[in-house]
Amino acid sequence: MRILITGTSKGIGKAIAEKFLDMGHEVLGLDMVPPFLSHPRYRHIVTDIVDGPLPEEKIDILINNAGVQESGRDIEVNLKGTMRVTEKYLTYMPKSVVFIASASASTGAEFPAYAASKGGVVAYMKNVALRAAEWGGTVNSLSPGGVTTALNDRVMNDPALWGQIMDETPLKKWATPEEIAEWVYFLAVVNKSMTAQDLIVDNGESSRAKFVW
Repeated sequence: MRILITGTSKGIGKAIAEKFLDMGHEVLGLDMVPPFLSHPRYRHIVTDIVDGPLPEEKIDILINNAGVQESGRDIEVNLKGTMRVTEKYLTYMPKSVVFIASASASTGAEFPAYAASKGGVVAYMKNVALRAAEWGGTVNSLSPGGVTTALNDRVMNDPALWGQIMDETPLKKWATPEEIAEWVYFLAVVNKSMTAQDLIVDNGESSRAKFVW
């Protein structure tokens, strides 16, 4: 199958691309920066999902991963850009669409614009799910809690902050990007019957919801 993934240059998006490539799929990645991934079945297009050109590509699966945090553009990129990409590729009636949201969409325990943008993604996901059901497509969102990416180096490398975070995390760990990629693959490929749902994968942190930064 042909998979389109936004935000594939690093972190969760790169791990998702690698998972689909490992499983034999063709991947098209969109990102604002050049790729850090080389594979014969991977193509990369440098573009801005908010206002940059989007390729004319028939796809089977859409993974909306691109996002920013505390950037001044959180709403524009995380919500409006994601909507722009989704509306374009829904015309190809994909078999599945997965949105990467955030546990903060449920708890609100993060930066205001970021939490609002991800809450909007979850609400928008449900709208898309109702429309995609007309051709049998599944649409869901995955809401990670803390993930061990460079984006979170500030707290991961500070023993005092990390200790506070682990005190608020029942399982005393964060997910790796590779684990999140496994969840995405399940939602996009294995899953055939769940749609319009937000799946929270956060090691239990949303049960307490104290944001440490």
